[in-house]
Amino acid sequence: MRKLYIQHIMIFKYIKKFAILLTCTLLMSVSSKATDECFENTSRAVFKFNMVFDDVILEPIAKGYNKLPNPIKIGTSNFTSNISMLLSIPNNILQGNFKQLGHSVGSFVVNTSVGVLGFFNPAEKIGLNPNREDVGQTLGAYGLGPGCYFVLPILGPTTARDSIGLLADTIIDPFAHITIREHELLGASGNALDYYSVKSTSAIDFRADNIVNFDSLEKNSLDLYSSMKSIYLQDRENKIRNSSDDQDDWGNLEN
Repeated sequence: MRKLYIQHIMIFKYIKKFAILLTCTLLMSVSSKATDECFENTSRAVFKFNMVFDDVILEPIAKGYNKLPNPIKIGTSNFTSNISMLLSIPNNILQGNFKQLGHSVGSFVVNTSVGVLGFFNPAEKIGLNPNREDVGQTLGAYGLGPGCYFVLPILGPTTARDSIGLLADTIIDPFAHITIREHELLGASGNALDYYSVKSTSAIDFRADNIVNFDSLEKNSLDLYSSMKSIYLQDRENKIRNSSDDQDDWGNLEN
């Protein structure tokens, strides 16, 4: 009973923190359009840095990753996707989307148990198809505009709303709770290395899946910065609407 009480207190604390973040976001200048730039010159400089990082580090790793046996690649992708459901669950609750909550909880439980810690995806075979959700999407679902656009080092494109959401993700994400903060939750524990290892692996998996897309975009874009901006903003809008309309091979673009 004492453990259950503590867990309820923790949940209320998370909701309180989220409410504070939401209030701060409302006080921001949400009238800015996503096409507006917070500081374009700086963002373009950061973008160039990110492209060098991609050319020198990320792309070579992704190409090496693609040489792994297909079952290992699929299993790794399944594993990181399964962990991402832990962030989707509280966001489903905050959005009041209980149908997706059922899919997220069901998918995580089935894949973690029957799917051997998520390396297999039996949940999909029984019709569980959860959407990935984050706080940025939740804020968007509440009607908050994206605010101005800018680029972060390594992390890439974002908006004022999504950057706040990125910070809030680490507050309400149970996986961050047991890894970054090293708190035990339902008998599970970890450390910061576990968190960043999973996030890095997820980024490499995404980059490996889009080798051709990135190469094509680089070759055919007159302004690569503007093209990436357009793709990012459209993808985020689709995710907020939980829509697959008008999405191409970049439909799974992640922040």
